[in-house]
Amino acid sequence: MSAQQNISFDVAVIGAGPAGLAAAVAAAERGARVAVLDAGAQPGGQFWRHRPETVFPEPDGHGHHGWKTYLDLRARFEAARTRGTLHYLPNTQVWMVEREDAGRFVLRLTPATGTQLVQATVRADKLVSCTGGYDRQLPLPGWDLPGVMAAGGIQAFIKANGALPGKRFVVAGTGPFLLPVAANIAEAGGKVVAVCEAASLANWLPHLGAASGVPGKALEGAEYAGIFAKHQIRYRTRTVVTQVLGETGASSVRIAKVDADGAVIAGTEQLLEDVDVVGFGWGFTPQVELAVALGAETRIDADGSLVCVVDGQQATNIAGLYLAGEATGVGGAVLAVAEGLVAGAAAATGETPSAGANRQIKRHRRFAGAMHAAHPVPEKWDELLTDETIVCRCEEVNHGSIVAAREDLGATDARTMKSFTRTGMGWCQGKVCGFAVSCLSSGDSAGKQSNGTQASHASLSAVAKRPVVAPLTLGEISTLDSRPPSA
Repeated sequence: MSAQQNISFDVAVIGAGPAGLAAAVAAAERGARVAVLDAGAQPGGQFWRHRPETVFPEPDGHGHHGWKTYLDLRARFEAARTRGTLHYLPNTQVWMVEREDAGRFVLRLTPATGTQLVQATVRADKLVSCTGGYDRQLPLPGWDLPGVMAAGGIQAFIKANGALPGKRFVVAGTGPFLLPVAANIAEAGGKVVAVCEAASLANWLPHLGAASGVPGKALEGAEYAGIFAKHQIRYRTRTVVTQVLGETGASSVRIAKVDADGAVIAGTEQLLEDVDVVGFGWGFTPQVELAVALGAETRIDADGSLVCVVDGQQATNIAGLYLAGEATGVGGAVLAVAEGLVAGAAAATGETPSAGANRQIKRHRRFAGAMHAAHPVPEKWDELLTDETIVCRCEEVNHGSIVAAREDLGATDARTMKSFTRTGMGWCQGKVCGFAVSCLSSGDSAGKQSNGTQASHASLSAVAKRPVVAPLTLGEISTLDSRPPSA
């Protein structure tokens, strides 16, 4: 296949995680010609990430939830490939999406790291974007030391390599995702010194009705409780890491109890020593850049994230554009699969979801709302920062510079802050620091702005507006003027 070959499909699906696999299968089984483009080397996404199938051809699913669902979707995925109705492009990133005059979507492609480009462009009548999300990070003193990782990065390392990135771990932040990360570490032979959860479990009490609608989550919680007991993992609620210490890498952490607003309670500080890896997770940031570039309508979700608005068919306000998974709001793999099945069917044939599918999505959306309410970003997390604390690690911009730009220069949103301080101008383009910078720019540390949501929405929208969403080589850019005209 030529590197410059252009192929047209009925439906293009971006991503091969839970939502993407489901969407691709649903569309292909309804007779659509489907292209699946994924940055990963094999299907599964982050949730079902597993060791390379070229080395371990029959993964057993150890450490995964919903593995039977994955096997079912994967079998149907491979069957569609065999029939020739599904074209799979792994190791491929979509760096831009455009619309031709005829209405087709034009996906510009670039290879993932260390791979070779198979084809440069894909065209499709309909697009289902299932781009997922990544760990939301908040800065604090010492978070830029070697040995500090995203909680999801630790889990991905274990799943992909069958090994640990260290020996003694502290996992901190908020949300149920901290539990499987700690469990994966322990089951892989690591020592989890502590799990520090910023929220109180009593926060769930007003939301028991929503939780009861998804009983499988309670079973997962009981499973993790058993693993924690077996490996003697200390689960500390209303506790945060206030500083990571070390000379050449993380070696210890300071922790403290916090009140309901996230403010440190004096006299509760402790030092946890002999730690070589610290994993942080403060929820997830949906990857909505491609949808935003096309003009998809957005809103602020219950967890303060920028997400896209969809209808009952997972359709956006842009004709032919459907979304499933984290892009519509973080809610877990079961919800992502359900949304993917609806989006794929709608993109292929215009099919409306069944009453059962609607009920399932609503139950899981309600649970997601309860989860976000029970595990909010602590309102006073920024009180841990010193002037010297690095906020934008790519450009090495510290907290003092951000405060000065906000107070003295009027940089009250992420775009203006970027102009004055270079935050978000580095390799990651604000993916790591974007949420924190938006909060610090507006003076709203929780990112919700109950009395000014539009300001937060505008700031996060500015962070998400990236015409080029993946790194490109100069060679790839130089070929753009020779692309074929719109059909």
